[in-house]
Amino acid sequence: MSFLRPVAMAKVGLIGLKDDREALVTVLHDLGVVQVEPLGKEAAALLEAEHGGESQRAVADELLRFRGLKSALPAVPDGRTRSFPTLGDVLAETRRVPIDDEVRSLKVEEDRLLSERTALTDTIDLLRRFPFYTDRLEYLSGRNLLAFFGEAKPEIYARLKTEVPAMSDAVFLEQIGPERARFVLAVRTEHADTVGRLAQSRGTTLVAAPRLTGTPAEVLPKIEGERAVIETRLGEIRARLAAISREWYPIVAQLEEALTIESRKLEAWTRMGAGARTFAIEGWAPRRELPQLESAVGRASGGRAHLYQIPSTERGPTLMDNPPGIRWYEFFIKFYALPQPDEWDPTFLFALVFPIFFGLMLGDMGYGLVILVISLWMIAGFPGAARLPRALKSVPRSVMSTWGMRSLAFTLVPGCAVAIGVGFVFNEFFGFHVLPFTLFEPRGAAGIAFLLKLAGFIGLALVSIGFALGALKEYFHGHRRQAGGKVAGIAFAWGVAFAGLSLLQHGTGSLVPSGANPLAGVYWALAVGGIVGLIAGEGGQGAMAIMEVVSHILSHTRLVGILLASVIFALVINTVFVANIGSGVAWKVGLAIVILIAGQLFNIVIGVFEPGIQGLRLMFVENFSKYYEGNGRPFRPFGSRRTFTTPAPIPAPAAAAAPAPPNPA
Repeated sequence: MSFLRPVAMAKVGLIGLKDDREALVTVLHDLGVVQVEPLGKEAAALLEAEHGGESQRAVADELLRFRGLKSALPAVPDGRTRSFPTLGDVLAETRRVPIDDEVRSLKVEEDRLLSERTALTDTIDLLRRFPFYTDRLEYLSGRNLLAFFGEAKPEIYARLKTEVPAMSDAVFLEQIGPERARFVLAVRTEHADTVGRLAQSRGTTLVAAPRLTGTPAEVLPKIEGERAVIETRLGEIRARLAAISREWYPIVAQLEEALTIESRKLEAWTRMGAGARTFAIEGWAPRRELPQLESAVGRASGGRAHLYQIPSTERGPTLMDNPPGIRWYEFFIKFYALPQPDEWDPTFLFALVFPIFFGLMLGDMGYGLVILVISLWMIAGFPGAARLPRALKSVPRSVMSTWGMRSLAFTLVPGCAVAIGVGFVFNEFFGFHVLPFTLFEPRGAAGIAFLLKLAGFIGLALVSIGFALGALKEYFHGHRRQAGGKVAGIAFAWGVAFAGLSLLQHGTGSLVPSGANPLAGVYWALAVGGIVGLIAGEGGQGAMAIMEVVSHILSHTRLVGILLASVIFALVINTVFVANIGSGVAWKVGLAIVILIAGQLFNIVIGVFEPGIQGLRLMFVENFSKYYEGNGRPFRPFGSRRTFTTPAPIPAPAAAAAPAPPNPA
């Protein structure tokens, strides 16, 4: 795990003999710690591009074959896994699977029967929906005649009935109900397209009459019998596929996964360079993994391959590796921008500050408990969600994936705990005072003044931390002047903050340096020195930072604004409820209950979104802007997730040969 920094990366190269290439590529794949990259210019100039050749074609053909088999067979995994030491072992095993012809034949027949069943079902449904037509069906088709079944709202049908005859010699048979009108429409062949377009423009779909012989009463039993025969045969096919699957699905799944892995390994060959007997590959790996990687390469090649670090000024990929509890907040950082590998990872700071912001802005025991329960329900996997209305289930999932909602729920739990604690101090429970004591009253002038000062100091602290991280980043990158500019930003922020606080408490006279007020000189020195340092260190960007510092500090007063907005809204709802609940008038009592429930639900929804969005904004804008660049590229190691196979063990180095006995001669 790393703290405040992405995992340190190293660019590495591997050179070895072609005889060891398959084993070495397998090691790189199974370790899953190297992101394979195209060869650099220096190596590419000395080596030729490599290709998978015949092996890649063979794997591609077999992979296509086994993916088809796996999709055709019903899944019957047995939980066992298998290891394939070499590509030759995989290909040899594929030749022992003899079920292709039978499975293909069964699936072709099944697809054909499913199409026929669908057509028969549609015909049966059509004839049953139009029971008023009892004549022979062959009357609805002819050389110069086309007939259609249709249904529409009565008012739309009335318009069609007047418009269609005007353009063709149409004949209607109809059954008009209170909500739907069903009809049979017969037109000349040359007018069919025109009538169809007109019906479509009116929102009515016409279905061509089936070409059958006999009346619906005669045809329906025959069609239903044909469908029953098809159902019987489909059952036989599925039973046979199930029997085949019980015997062969595990090996098919194992081989499909093994071939997928081999295909991915062969794709890595296209990023290699090759000589007559050697090959080379380059990539990025975490520095902490280099000893393990070097040891594995040595064992797989018998010491014949060489792993080395490549000096590079290129920015590598980014791998974030925070502690388990902090890791959930990577969701927000990645949503904003992935950090560069050589800058700060703000996830830890975000995980500490965001719950405080969220809880302070929510500030109510009741709201905190409701959101906490919902969050725990999301973490548990939405038990009982099947009984919810479809709208409640579909709307959240259209905005965010299930994994995303679960990640969000984990990040909200600490914020809810803070909200419950703040609500206890404020004695707020859905806007009611329920405790016999109040530790702090946020609604009075004194309470608001204190909270505003607290928000200001929080803003000062976060802005200062942002400048400090920015100064360290610039220093580590060798930008001493810019680092000095960031330090000057801290000085300016503190000078302006304490000057403003002194002005609010003691008036304008407190800003004039004097023997009675020596601290005024310190405020001015920090502020003026900060301005000079910012401009000297960062130029025009520093001049913009001067204006931003004050606004970024004051921006944190929104913590108090959102808290008070929630408190006052709950107070208004509760006041209306209390004023009407005791009136004794039934409709007023009912209205009061509706207002209370609807208003509190609305405040809960606002309590999730507004503190969440504003908390994110305060971190992304007021803090990240001082040090965070972002736009990193994710670390994507060369490897695969395994379900049905296991990696082959890395071979141990060959034992040294025993010394020969002395020659008696």
